[in-house]
Amino acid sequence: MSKKHRAGHARDMKNAVAVHDIPAEAPWSGFVKKGQVIRIIDLEGQQAVDTLFYRADDFAERYSAQDTLRVQGSAYVSAGTRLISNEGRLMATVVTDTCGLHDTSAGACSCESNTVRFGHFTRYQHSCRENFLLAVTRHGMSKRDIVPNI
Repeated sequence: MSKKHRAGHARDMKNAVAVHDIPAEAPWSGFVKKGQVIRIIDLEGQQAVDTLFYRADDFAERYSAQDTLRVQGSAYVSAGTRLISNEGRLMATVVTDTCGLHDTSAGACSCESNTVRFGHFTRYQHSCRENFLLAVTRHGMSKRDIVPNI
């Protein structure tokens, strides 16, 4: 089987190891093994799919936005981008991107940034950073472990 054929085979939903339908504004965390493909689809539109990556057996190794951008020589993440860890190792590769460019420098929304952008009535609304906190605490991490995201 050719490399191109295997990649298409891996992305076919019939070959999915698991399928998760995550409600809007809700977090998800899980483990993706080497060679597996994670496919993220925005079913409702206008959802930000803020994403963090950690090494499964050592959470101290995690996605590094700075190293990823430096190695790529690009300010954005898109198809073909290699996601690099803070230890300089490849964590994942963006195989396909139907959205376009992803800004990994701007960071996820927070209650504070939403208040500045949209007004004080949003101060107590749910934010991406709260989702990160909920997700990392499930794995024994804390707010200190939340790093720049995709």
